[in-house]
Amino acid sequence: MENKRILLVEDDPNFGNVLRDYLSLNDFNVTLAKDGLEGFVFFKNNEYDLCILDVMMPRKDGFSLAQDIRKKNTQIPIIFLTAKTMKEDVLRGYQVGADDYLTKPFDSEVLLYKIKAIFQRKDNEIGKTDEVFEFEIGGFYLNSKLRQLIYKGGEPQKLSPKENKLLKMLAQHKNDLMPRELALTKIWRDDNYFTSRSMDVYIAKLRKYLSIDETVEIINIHGEGFRLVEKI
Repeated sequence: MENKRILLVEDDPNFGNVLRDYLSLNDFNVTLAKDGLEGFVFFKNNEYDLCILDVMMPRKDGFSLAQDIRKKNTQIPIIFLTAKTMKEDVLRGYQVGADDYLTKPFDSEVLLYKIKAIFQRKDNEIGKTDEVFEFEIGGFYLNSKLRQLIYKGGEPQKLSPKENKLLKMLAQHKNDLMPRELALTKIWRDDNYFTSRSMDVYIAKLRKYLSIDETVEIINIHGEGFRLVEKI
């Protein structure tokens, strides 16, 4: 974990300085930006391992900043900090690619735990190799290593990291039940209301991608999970 670089974007200078100092004491190299515009300038000009973004900021809010960051880097973990507890804001955060979410006020140790868990997961993914990464789903070909979904030799559809992991897991359980809890714990690392709603958003995206093939369908098994069905 030592010397991991974190971009912290927080418009409250007192809170931002306290959080930066706390993370620095725990061996992270932290850059503090005072708003979304400054944060994006720092992100474009430097290399970071993780971003912590306040949601409500002047000039550029955290959601807009996350969207700009995702255009340049689809892999970097993002944690949102917000004073709001509205479900719509939490869902929007996951929709723009959040890895986690904290509502102010929060215990700094909880944030530290979440950061360490994210880095541990990333390190495990780097050190892990999956033998099977190619799947046929109806007329689709999925290459999970390249995150590409191709329909009948056409142009590849580039999948986001979570879309790719979810479709791969569905393909591994093709014509069988993929338990909801399994996907939530393996991909989202948590099974709660918000991660569950986030997964539903990604299921809807995958259904849209697969809708051009009438022989393929993702079926919701109420209270249990999903089945990726390949009709004969």
